[in-house]
Amino acid sequence: MRETLKKSQIERFSRQLILKDVGPKGQKKIFSSKILIVGVGGLGCPAAESLVRAGIGTIGLIDNDIVSLSNIHRQCLFTSKDLKKSKVSVAAKKLREINPSTKIKTYKSQLNNKNIKNIIKNYEIIIDGTDNFKTKFLINDYCIKFKKKLVTGAISKFDGHVFTFDFNDKKTASLKNFYQ
Repeated sequence: MRETLKKSQIERFSRQLILKDVGPKGQKKIFSSKILIVGVGGLGCPAAESLVRAGIGTIGLIDNDIVSLSNIHRQCLFTSKDLKKSKVSVAAKKLREINPSTKIKTYKSQLNNKNIKNIIKNYEIIIDGTDNFKTKFLINDYCIKFKKKLVTGAISKFDGHVFTFDFNDKKTASLKNFYQ
């Protein structure tokens, strides 16, 4: 990685660079970060957009769904023009328009026992934006096994919850403890 930031990077990320806990060193870490977002819906869309705007180096998007009319009002990367298109394809295109420097890798599939190991190994942080316990537990198990950082969220009507786990930290509990 370059020792100094380019002028365009300084201008684009100036509001982050002035933060004491970020600065140039922190921004360089952001540029080199690799994050996987599982589920490109009500949680995954705003997470992906915010991360791309922050300058994350690589984002993986996994979802096998297509954009439907009921997605438009709550999934910020989609519009009526996107109906019946692959969520990951549409999201990747829009995210690249926001920040062409972020590498976007798409997976048009559902995360499962057969593909999770090959996908998850390429990322440091996993964001779980799924809406079913089977996939949440699968992600949790693999994050524990491969010592990944996990951010998981859930929304129900007007309530939302976010949990973070660093499975390199022995004190971190498993996601299963929160849902039992």
